Amino acid sequence: MTAVTPQLPAPGTITMYSTAWCGYCRRLRTQLDSEGIAYTVVDIEEQPETAAYVEQVNGGNQTVPTVVFPDGTAATNPSLLDVRARLAS
Repeated sequence: MTAVTPQLPAPGTITMYSTAWCGYCRRLRTQLDSEGIAYTVVDIEEQPETAAYVEQVNGGNQTVPTVVFPDGTAATNPSLLDVRARLAS
């Protein structure tokens, strides 16, 4: 499989790979909104080519939310505390 590289989010923001029906994704978006953390949502069902990246970082699984940080690292289903800590470092 060819490695897929996502476009990195701007400093202080994240990119969240998601689906419309994902409850964990909705919860994280609500928490990010309440904290004022900027994010971009990429729906892997509306943009199926992006699912390859999600599979790449999740052992072949399309697990969402998968969050990408400005340093290029990713986390699967991170808590708000995890997101804040990663953005602060």
